[in-house]
Amino acid sequence: MIEMIYFLATFAFIMGLRAMSAPATAVQGMRIAGVAMVVAVGATFFTPGLHNLGWMVAAIAVGGGLAWIWARRVAMTEMPQMVAIYNGLGGGAAAAIAAVELLGAQTGLPTSVGVLAILGAVIGAVAFSGSLVAWAKLDGRVRKVWRLKRGHNDVVLLLAILTLGIGLTLGVSGAPSAGGLLLFFVLALALGALVTLPIGGADMPVVISLLNAFTGLAVGFEGYVLANPMLIVAGIVVGASGTLLTLLMAKAMNRPIRNVLFAPITGEAAEHEPGSVTGRLKTYAPTDAAAALRYAQQVVIVPGYGMAVAGAQHKVWEMAQLLEEAGVTVKFAIHPVAGRMPGHMNVLLAEAGVPYEKIFDLDEINGEFPQTDVVLVIGANDVVNPAARTNPSSPIYGMPILDVDRAREVIVIKRGQGRGYSGIENELFYRDHCHLVYGNAHEVVADIIAELKTMG
Repeated sequence: MIEMIYFLATFAFIMGLRAMSAPATAVQGMRIAGVAMVVAVGATFFTPGLHNLGWMVAAIAVGGGLAWIWARRVAMTEMPQMVAIYNGLGGGAAAAIAAVELLGAQTGLPTSVGVLAILGAVIGAVAFSGSLVAWAKLDGRVRKVWRLKRGHNDVVLLLAILTLGIGLTLGVSGAPSAGGLLLFFVLALALGALVTLPIGGADMPVVISLLNAFTGLAVGFEGYVLANPMLIVAGIVVGASGTLLTLLMAKAMNRPIRNVLFAPITGEAAEHEPGSVTGRLKTYAPTDAAAALRYAQQVVIVPGYGMAVAGAQHKVWEMAQLLEEAGVTVKFAIHPVAGRMPGHMNVLLAEAGVPYEKIFDLDEINGEFPQTDVVLVIGANDVVNPAARTNPSSPIYGMPILDVDRAREVIVIKRGQGRGYSGIENELFYRDHCHLVYGNAHEVVADIIAELKTMG
């Protein structure tokens, strides 16, 4: 009966994941997958000979209660941090399972089980420490990239070889010592931190997706160690989907995964050659921006991290509704790596109530920019920088971008004159048809709304 419940829960979990592939059914998919996992966990309590039931119930109560409270309180702008930390906890849990199984192997583990336990442990530990670093970066607790001054990648490679070598030796031995396991886990945790510390904000969405895939694979391997089919299927499905998402996002940036990890865009010393950006910055007041938007036929809004920081998504949607009431066609364009996690902008716009049919991705919207009267860019930078098409020396050259520079007019809301995470100047800002409105996105959009209301 338990195996049958696992089978049904697995099927429901996969169907829930499938539903998450479309925005219109994503909420339903989350509910299906959530119920499936609750059912599977409940069935596990009926396993014959199960021990420590009290500790298990207490752990679920404490962990579930804290997660419920934090999830209810988290701001939408802090969603990437929550995703990163929860993903890391999943990897840490998989590594802890491996440690318990390896330490408890009094008579020795079969070689295949020991090797998979070690592989799950190293992947889980890397996901755990790497996700903690990602959380710290996203939360502003680590504000700079960090790497060894010399040979950082060589050190990472040697550390990875040493960690796997020690781990596989312990796994094959069948009954590893506590000291050997402690050394192995210290090295694995250090490896995860060293890999993630040099990553800049521009690459962070790809790294979060990759660490999510690592967690899934670690859970799948430990499912084999525990002979639990639910963990095997759930972990491998998450690992496979996370890997595909990582590859798609890397393709959207035109950056191989190896470059994201070992040649990241750090935002330091990544500048144009002097004199390569010509022109001057031109500014608009909110009243000027309101007039340009009000008398346009089609407006495309491009949200970025600046909108998320300001929590301006509700004001942006209110502004869009006012424009539509005045007869303006309004669309939203989202770059695949905009924000700090996969789908960050989609989550914010959905929370504000923007209909799914008004949101377009890069491939769908790029052909419309030449026929667009005004593009309003809110806090985005690198994903709209024409240097990706025109400047071979740029760190982002070759990255697919939203071709907003091809619209008739571009208005950019920026907090200041800072550069994007790639560390380069944005050529768009110096174009003749581009105007900048400086200020907090929430306040600027509120001023635009007030002006629109006076226009009728």
